[in-house]
Amino acid sequence: MSAAEPAGADAAAVTTLIRARRTVHEFTARRPPHALVLEALDAARWAPNHHRTEPWRFTLLGPQAIARVIDLNTEFVRAKNGDAAAANKRARWQAVPGWLVVTCVRSDDPVREREDYAACCCAVQNFALALWAAGIGSKWSTGALTRDPRFLTAIEADAAREFCVGLVWYGYAAAIPAQTRKPLADVLRDVD
Repeated sequence: MSAAEPAGADAAAVTTLIRARRTVHEFTARRPPHALVLEALDAARWAPNHHRTEPWRFTLLGPQAIARVIDLNTEFVRAKNGDAAAANKRARWQAVPGWLVVTCVRSDDPVREREDYAACCCAVQNFALALWAAGIGSKWSTGALTRDPRFLTAIEADAAREFCVGLVWYGYAAAIPAQTRKPLADVLRDVD
């Protein structure tokens, strides 16, 4: 088999991995090994991308950056839902062991920027699957916080050159939620 041929023997394992992956909402305190996270990021960068633009940028957040993001989110929650909700959200976010932000390089061409965003989404999926294969869960968040310009400042990203695709939390799952999908027939259009 040449390098250009797909490895068909692993198809069942890949399909099983994809179907088994879950969005994890609660993590244990145990932090995944940094080397394992880097391996998952290496897998992420092999996502398909039109014209091989490789538009993704990955930012692993350390304690100070995490604190800035949590402070900013606490402001958001307090303004919308009050002090008690802000305190609860702060405690929940402080318990998350691993933080990654995925951004996309901006383009003056709206078609290219849309294609690049799609490529970054594929990279997030690759990252999540690589982590899941190693026994690590993740949650991809795209809430209002990630669209606020102060968020990019908090993670030291250049808002003039990139935009946020999402905040990805990762760690060992405290609980694995059940999940279902619509039957394929409900979402498939077969056109002749």
